Order: sequence, then structure tokens, then C-alpha cells
Amino acid sequence: MPVFQTHTARLVRSVPLSEPTKHLEFEKEGVLRFGFVAGQWLSLKQARPDGEELTRAYSIASPPADDNHFALCLNRVQDGFMSNFLCEMKEGDEISCQGPFGDFILRPPLRDTIFIATGTGIAPFRSMLHWLLADPSRHQGRSFFLLFGSRTEKDIYYHQEFLQLADEHANFDYLPTLSRGGPEWKGLRGYVQEHVPGIVQGRAEMIAYICGLDKMIKANRDLLKGLGWDRKSIRYEKYD
Repeated sequence: MPVFQTHTARLVRSVPLSEPTKHLEFEKEGVLRFGFVAGQWLSLKQARPDGEELTRAYSIASPPADDNHFALCLNRVQDGFMSNFLCEMKEGDEISCQGPFGDFILRPPLRDTIFIATGTGIAPFRSMLHWLLADPSRHQGRSFFLLFGSRTEKDIYYHQEFLQLADEHANFDYLPTLSRGGPEWKGLRGYVQEHVPGIVQGRAEMIAYICGLDKMIKANRDLLKGLGWDRKSIRYEKYD
């Protein structure tokens, strides 16, 4: 079996995104630059009080940069040791990590793209979209749609960031949709798959990236296949 190098990551910033969700920013110690591809994930390791070592995978929620920083977006899981350990970390605390890993990445040649996410499945798309839109040579001539499903308005992670990206880039449409939106919500309502046909129909040579729980992914894959999409144009990563 291959042996992967283990690094120490030190927490530099912790930001609550909602009641159970946090945005955590780390720096990798001992390296000047952490190289990864937008969409990849890291393996984090931590010993439980009984000595058992747990390993969990988390998508990187920040774009590649010329430094040693990365961010994660994660939910507290009831009785989940690792998620609660991470959410309770204080600035300066450390954890072991390996990676990057994974091939849920943007595939050339670049095409018009729909990103479909629910919950913390937004993490790899935050990485991809910030990277794509940071340089005109990466996105010119193509259109991008982010369809992000949440329960209520307070569950829309990175909402202001995506609004600003959409305001700054005419070829990026940000489409949050709420399954339990209150009367004041003026945006889309319902589940993400209800809005996919209106986005993709009439657009040739499009590709979809889907990230979230298995049930949501299956619903969108079946929908797109029913619309005549080739399975190679549907890429996904499950969080359960």
C-alpha cells in the first residue's frame, strides 16, 4: 500500500456559518505552499480518548493559492467524534492531515457548467468557483450556474460571497433554493432537482457537477439522464 506523508495543520480561524456548521481555516506547518486542485479533499486524523485513531475525509472549501492555507466547511454530527472535535478546536490547535486526494475536479475542456449542491456539499464548489472566476482566461466564453439547496435562509452557507461573485461576473448565475423558506424569501423554492430542467434545457455540451447526500445526487443523475445526458457529463461526489 502507498505511504502518504502526514502533515500538521494549525487552526488559524474558526467562523460559525449556522448553528451546527463551521468554516475552519488552517495552515499546513512546515510547507511554504500547499498544492492541490480545486475539488480535492483531505484526510484528517485524530485519536479518541480511548486511543483509537479516527480518520475522516473533508473537501477543501478554499481555492488553490500560493501559500500553505486551506479551509474546510463541516457540520457537527450528533455523536460524531471528529466533527465535534473539529468544531470545538480553538485558534492555534493542531490536527494531523494527509492529502490532497480525489478526482472530483474540473475536467478540460471547459464547458458550460451547472454546479448542484446541498448543505456542506457546497465546499468543493466554493473552491472551484473562486479559482475559476479569479482569472478571465479560465472562464471566458463559458457560463456557470450554481444551484444551491438549503432548508432555510440561515442555512445558505457563503451566501454573500456568491452574491458578490455573481454581481462581478456576468457569466455566473447564483441560484439558491429553499425547501422551507419563510414568507420573506424572494428566491427559488423547493428542491434543487425541480429547477435543473429550466437551467439546462436548450444548452448543448453542458456538464454537471453534483455534491451532497446520495438521495439528492441520485435524483439529479436520474433527471439528467432522462433529459438525454451522457453519464460522462455528470460528475458527482457523495457525502454519505
